[in-house]
Amino acid sequence: MWGRLRKSGARFLTAARGGMSDGRDKRTHNLFEAAAAYVSACAEDDQERIDEAAGWVSPEALSFGVNELACRALIALARERDESPRAVARTLLGLPAV
Repeated sequence: MWGRLRKSGARFLTAARGGMSDGRDKRTHNLFEAAAAYVSACAEDDQERIDEAAGWVSPEALSFGVNELACRALIALARERDESPRAVARTLLGLPAV
C-alpha cells in the first residue's frame, strides 16, 4: 500500500514541479506551497487567495497536497495533545468518541 501511495505522490510531485503559473507570478509553485496557501486562504475565507492558489497546480495535485497537509497537521496536533490521530480527527469534526 505504501509503495502505491509513494508512486502516486511522486507522480503528483513531478507534475507539480513542471509548474503551472497564473501569469502574474513568474516563479513556479509546487503542490505543497499551493496546498498551504489554499488551506490558509480557506481558513481566512479569502476567495481571491483561494482562487489564486487553486490555479498554481492541477486540481489533482492540489487535492494530494491538501490531503498531505491535513495528515501532517493531524499528526502534529495529536502529538501535541498526546492523543491518537483518530481521536483528534473525530474531536475536530465534532464526532463522538469511539
